[in-house]
Amino acid sequence: MGVRRSVAATAGAKLAPAVASGYVRTVLDHAIDGIGPLRSAAASADTKLVDHGGDVEKAIRGLVRMHASLAGVQGFVTNLGGFSTLAVSVPANVVGVTLVQCHLVAGIAHLRGYDLEDPRVRNAILACMLGEDAVKGLIKRHRLPSSPMALATSPVHDPVLDETLSREVTAELVGRTAGRRAITLIGRRVPVLGGAVGGSSDALATWHVGQYAADELRDRRLAT
Repeated sequence: MGVRRSVAATAGAKLAPAVASGYVRTVLDHAIDGIGPLRSAAASADTKLVDHGGDVEKAIRGLVRMHASLAGVQGFVTNLGGFSTLAVSVPANVVGVTLVQCHLVAGIAHLRGYDLEDPRVRNAILACMLGEDAVKGLIKRHRLPSSPMALATSPVHDPVLDETLSREVTAELVGRTAGRRAITLIGRRVPVLGGAVGGSSDALATWHVGQYAADELRDRRLAT
């Protein structure tokens, strides 16, 4: 795990400057509002809630399973016309996984009673995308003030944090993708095996993001 994170971090540091960090905000906006065949995060979450008889926790587990499956589908982003130009400058796999994971975390936040239009909540969503280990590391290095839950419920919105999170999430996601490709180079030489490796890795990463978001973004309505 340590070697894998080291490879990913090195790759991310090299590739991230070539990728506009603002792209992640564009993806976040579309994930929340919906684009093409992808419905808004709130609408998808509400459907899951109905499917599970109003049980929020079952609906969240259903969301995680659904998005993990979506993340495993290669080429997902190519079916969304609004991202066609973005996928030229940013690897399509990075854009697709980011979109699916943003949509998942936003759906979880919605079901837990958070306002998706609140910039503090949007920052918390991006923080969840980093994963628990990365968040702890950033907090330790004083590059992130606190946990996603604390960001979402902060008394005030810090605009400076917007850019910091955008850069960190971009570097992390690009690094993960590049690092995974380096580690699985042999597997990717075989088309079918390469697709299986990439798809399963994206699905597992998305499942972990969903679990972290579900653990971190506690239900606000229970505290009122």
